[in-house]
Amino acid sequence: MSKFHVKKGDEVVITAGSEKGKRGKIIDLSVKKERVIIEGAKMMKKHTRKSQQNPQGAIVEREGSIHISNVVMAEEFDARAAKRGQAQPAKA
Repeated sequence: MSKFHVKKGDEVVITAGSEKGKRGKIIDLSVKKERVIIEGAKMMKKHTRKSQQNPQGAIVEREGSIHISNVVMAEEFDARAAKRGQAQPAKA
């Protein structure tokens, strides 16, 4: 098992992709695929089958996964921004 720079529950900032700059906590970490799921980021629609909970079926919004190389710890990101002399972004 390889070691990663983040773990479940850490607050991170997304550094690449369409969600660049967003902050959130890590909900789940997939070690085999090297991906993380961050709350409120990369929202996608999932179509669910008919079931007793959803007799009609439903379209549910849930978080998608992001590669682990595209996230950085929030404290480290803020430290880099302070070093560059940029203002810290507001927490989402």
